[in-house]
Order: sequence, then structure tokens, then C-alpha cells
Amino acid sequence: MTQAESQQTSRLIHTGQVIVDLVMQIDALPSPGGDVLAHNASFEVGGGFNVMAAARRSGMRVVYPGGHGHGRFGDMARQALAQEGVEIAGPEVADQDTGLCVAIVDASAERTFVSHMGAESVLERHVLDALSVNGSDIVYVSGYSLMLADKGAVLVDWLEYLPSETRIAFDPGPLVDAIDAALLERMLAVVSIWTSNRAEALRFADTDDFNAAFDLIIARLRTGALVIVRDGALGCHLRVGETRDHVPGFAVKAVDSNGAGDAHAGVFLAVLASGADARTAARRANAAAAIAVTRYGPATAPDAAEIDTFMVSVA
Repeated sequence: MTQAESQQTSRLIHTGQVIVDLVMQIDALPSPGGDVLAHNASFEVGGGFNVMAAARRSGMRVVYPGGHGHGRFGDMARQALAQEGVEIAGPEVADQDTGLCVAIVDASAERTFVSHMGAESVLERHVLDALSVNGSDIVYVSGYSLMLADKGAVLVDWLEYLPSETRIAFDPGPLVDAIDAALLERMLAVVSIWTSNRAEALRFADTDDFNAAFDLIIARLRTGALVIVRDGALGCHLRVGETRDHVPGFAVKAVDSNGAGDAHAGVFLAVLASGADARTAARRANAAAAIAVTRYGPATAPDAAEIDTFMVSVA
């Protein structure tokens, strides 16, 4: 089987949340109780959609089994998913709309979020079982899902039922230290790919020592798990077992970091699913993130051809 054929048959099954972002560009956050005028504001489909769009643009099949709302934001979510070619397996939730996130991007390209969950909190076991997951699929889990008690329990019960060869990718997110400890421990036991940024890794390990954080993450995952930690413009760090590798990033002028980590994660998993090694996947993911930060908006991942052109230009 060729890499292209493998990538077409492998699916990314994204069990996280598709929400709608209200994105606002400002110079700086106001002090508590203050106000500031935004340069612009727009509604964009985001959350887990960013990872799915990135993977689709690199040629991977993507399935979304989560809930989507009945209302204005649900309509936006479904339209965006359909435009990217994501297969929608989950239900439209009759009594809730899709949730909303206010994403504020300041002049340094840093982003601040305030989120409210809606229909995307729904995840039904019979929908998951109907996916017939196999060893060529990658199942993506967001730490936000584990913050939702009902969804987290359904999700982890199902993950423990999957074939042992199925790769389960875990993005712990910024609230990793607030996840129920028992549920998190069960989650870590099935993780084969850890993907996070540096701050999330340090928060998870409760340390300021980056090397110690790597050691602790590896120690808590199953044998042979792959760990990839994004480190902004510096690129990313890989570790499988005792082997550690730094994959340098690319120098660009960043204007908006919103969605860059998602672009990195989606492209990394898509390239890995094609049969490439982790370092090759990480280098393309670094390129995707570098392109993404030069664009405004959450779902700014480039397609495969754009990554090819960029990598030739910086070679």
C-alpha cells in the first residue's frame, strides 16, 4: 500500500468540540472592569474544527461524531464541516445550539479565550460504536471533553474498548490540571500520541523544568507512546521512549497565534497517518504552524501544496 492509499483509508476521528469563535483583534487587554475597542470582530467556526480542517487539507479522511446545535451557530458549524469534507456522524441536538468562544488576539499575537459549551457536549456511545474503529484510524481526544462529566465518562469507556493497535492522540489543553484525576489516569493509560504546547506540558507535570516534564509525561503513558510538544517559534520536541529529538521551527512574522497549535496537530497526525516517520511529520507540522500564524483567524492551516511551496522556499 502506498502512503497516499494509506492516508485515504486512515481516518482521524475527532471526538472533541466544534464551536463558533467570536474573534476580536485588540492592542492589549483592558484592566478588570475596563473596556477597549477592537480593530475588527468576526464569527468563525473553531475549536476542534481547526484540527479537522488542518488534517483534511493534508489529505486525511476526518469524521466528527460529536453533537452540533439546532440554531444559528449549529448551522455555521455544519456548513464549515461540509465545506472541508468532514464526515458528520454525530446528531443535531434539538434543544441546544452550538457553543461559543470569545477569542481575543492582542498586538503580540497572543490569544485569550472565554468559552461556553453547548450541543457539542453531547457524545453518544451508539454513534461511537457505529464508527467501527480499526488499527489504521487515529482517534483524537481533547482535554476539554474530559472536563464535561457525562461526555468524559462515555468517551473513556469507549476508548478502553477500542482495538489495542488503534492510535489514540490526546491534546490535554490548558485546563489539564483541572480534569478529574481518576478519569485522567484512565485516559493516559490508552494514549499512544501526546500532543500539547510547552505551557500545557509544564502545567500537567506541575514543574518549571521542561526536561522533567517530558520524563513525567512519558512515565505516565503506555509503553512506546509518542510525545510531541510544541515550543512556539522554536519548533517542537519529540520523544518516543528514551529517544528525544528537537525539530526546529521557521522564522516568520506572526500576526495571530490563534489556531496555530491546531494546525500543527492536524497536519502532524495526517502526515503520520500517511506512513511518514514522526520527524518528517513534525517538520511539516512546524511549517503549517508557521504559515498559520501569518494569517488572521482560527482555522488558518495551509493545504499540502502550500506546505510544499513554503518548505521549498526556506530550504
